[in-house]
Amino acid sequence: MSERDDIEQADDPREGEGGLRKIIHVDMDAFFASVEQRDNPDLRGKPVAVGGSSGRGVVAAASYEARRFGVKSAMPSVTARRLCPDLIFVKSRFDAYREASEQIREIFYHHTPHVEPLSLDEAYLDVTEDIHAIGSATRIAQAIRREIRERTGLTASAGVSYNKFLAKMASDQNKPDGICVIRPGEGAAFAQSLPIRRFHGVGPKGAEKMARLGIDTGADLAARDLVWLRANFGSFADYLYRAARGVDLRPVRTNRIRKSIGGERTFGEDISSGPALRDTLDDIVEIVWERIAAKAAKGRTVTLKLKFTDFQLMTRAQSQPQAVADKAEFARIAHLLLAGELPLPMPIRLMGLTLSNLDRGTGEDEPRRDDAQLSLL
Repeated sequence: MSERDDIEQADDPREGEGGLRKIIHVDMDAFFASVEQRDNPDLRGKPVAVGGSSGRGVVAAASYEARRFGVKSAMPSVTARRLCPDLIFVKSRFDAYREASEQIREIFYHHTPHVEPLSLDEAYLDVTEDIHAIGSATRIAQAIRREIRERTGLTASAGVSYNKFLAKMASDQNKPDGICVIRPGEGAAFAQSLPIRRFHGVGPKGAEKMARLGIDTGADLAARDLVWLRANFGSFADYLYRAARGVDLRPVRTNRIRKSIGGERTFGEDISSGPALRDTLDDIVEIVWERIAAKAAKGRTVTLKLKFTDFQLMTRAQSQPQAVADKAEFARIAHLLLAGELPLPMPIRLMGLTLSNLDRGTGEDEPRRDDAQLSLL
């Protein structure tokens, strides 16, 4: 768990020593807010929130200065203002965020063709093949972070390891503007040293449930067998069992045929009120339609995804006889789907939206981002 160089390069370009891959997870630091601070010097060093400041507004992103006061993404603006009276709200500028993201992607593809974007501000990279003979995945990650800073004026954190789960957990270890390396043989100990809330997919309510069951850390989780986990967490159990041992066999996925275009948002705080849900849906519509328009995609089915505080998942979909015409129609269908479920039986921790039944050929040469996590929100 250090910045030391990693394993030597093996002969197989996609397989490291002992069959291990070399994976980097790059995550931009407070991406939206950092772009705003970069472009407006008056905002630098001040608590900034991207989003609406009205009574029904929601924080889309918060600078690190704002986070010190407890301001989080998906938090109602009135709550954020109460926590941080000097908070400065700025409106979203998706064109600026997309432009910065495209510059960052160019840097990724300079170092490897094996890139799996998760959102505008984060991606997995498989650098098992050292195409520029830099020497190690650690040095490649350092070079990428340096090039991002020089080209965009923004900072990125990186995690380096032999699988995706560990790389993602490592990228959050030394934020902001940091790097963490998990070497072969260190994965299980690293995962078991983490508080359970750090595990990807475990939200506040999930962490509360685990605490009631005596699970506060990865080590506590590793001490439970698979039968017990399945009895208490259902289909989520298999993931938890592997994660507690630092195991993840998923490859970095690139150039897959796109079946849908979408995005989802996990909330810092569960939400249930109609106004907050509708405002959140508007944010997701904006982001997802940007992706749809960028690919000139055409699709007939709009699907709304809701995950409740008890981790139960609900989806509602509506298919049209013809492709959805524009953003207005996409938003109209999405809001009809949401309205049909209000009032909700309990608060939700995640909302997602996708467009599917795409015309054949849509985005077949592009990385698939089905339900890509909008971590930037």
